[in-house]
Amino acid sequence: MKSQKLRVIIPLALLAVAGVAYAAHASVGTLSAFGWESISLICPVGALGTMLASKTMVPRAVISVVLAVAAILVLGRAFCGWLCPVPVWQKLRGLFKKQDTGNAEGETAPQSTLSPLTASEKKALSKGCAGGCASCASHADRKPADSRHFILGGTLLSAAIFGFPVFCLVCPVGLSFALVFLLIALFGAGDVTWSVVLIPLLLLAEVVFFRKWCSHLCPISSLMSLVAKANRTFQPAINDEKCLETAHGATCGRCAEVCEVAINPRHPQLGTTFNECTRCRACADACPGNAITFPLLSKRPAVTGVPAADDVPAGVGAAADLDEPLLDPAP
Repeated sequence: MKSQKLRVIIPLALLAVAGVAYAAHASVGTLSAFGWESISLICPVGALGTMLASKTMVPRAVISVVLAVAAILVLGRAFCGWLCPVPVWQKLRGLFKKQDTGNAEGETAPQSTLSPLTASEKKALSKGCAGGCASCASHADRKPADSRHFILGGTLLSAAIFGFPVFCLVCPVGLSFALVFLLIALFGAGDVTWSVVLIPLLLLAEVVFFRKWCSHLCPISSLMSLVAKANRTFQPAINDEKCLETAHGATCGRCAEVCEVAINPRHPQLGTTFNECTRCRACADACPGNAITFPLLSKRPAVTGVPAADDVPAGVGAAADLDEPLLDPAP
């Protein structure tokens, strides 16, 4: 899929640009600490850690936090899906796995294998919980704070205790750029230090051995998910006229299957809430009916009636075959 390839190309391109600039002695910094002439921004977690460590309101850090919050409110966790290099390193693990000889990536199951809607799916549709509406998140079961939030709290607390942002020493985003700079220094000037060994080992441990780094450990994604609770823009929205469930009365589930953060766009209350969405567009790419889009503001779609029997494609479980109506009748 084009968007999935771009998600690999863009982070690698950013690493390459930073490396070329470093070699040309015109460093532009990294995603963790971007700098260009008078512009100087740092990671929001690093910025908060810096202020806690120094016990002062550092103007540069304050500006970085404000801009980061504004970006998250508009784009959610898009940084995790399109800019962060960590998911790219995690994909390298797949090179050593046996390739699946089944359906190709993005290929959906044939319609003959589609089954009628389950009781929970029919109940969800009858309540009008169509994918894309922000209010659906409120229907989800309330879950306790995940481990990332505890890591975020520990990250900020350690900065206050030790007097410097400790997490910045092991941040995989910063380590990715540091590795590029070290390799350039190693092959360009023969500069050999212990960092040449230490940084790759740290990055390897975080990406390979801590396989759930992004979903269970990363304080950056934790901060983003907390701020993104107020996000209402560019969330996945489903066109009921194209979706197999609402248009043809059959369950598909491809959008939920491919989501890397366990969001179910069709039935939001059955998966992770939308504040975890990274805007990776995997659900849109995998949707067999091309029913998923990412509009600026998604509107709650109106719930329509049960599709007519002659509108159901051959081999797809029809609503007429179900023991009860697909949707509750309108009052």
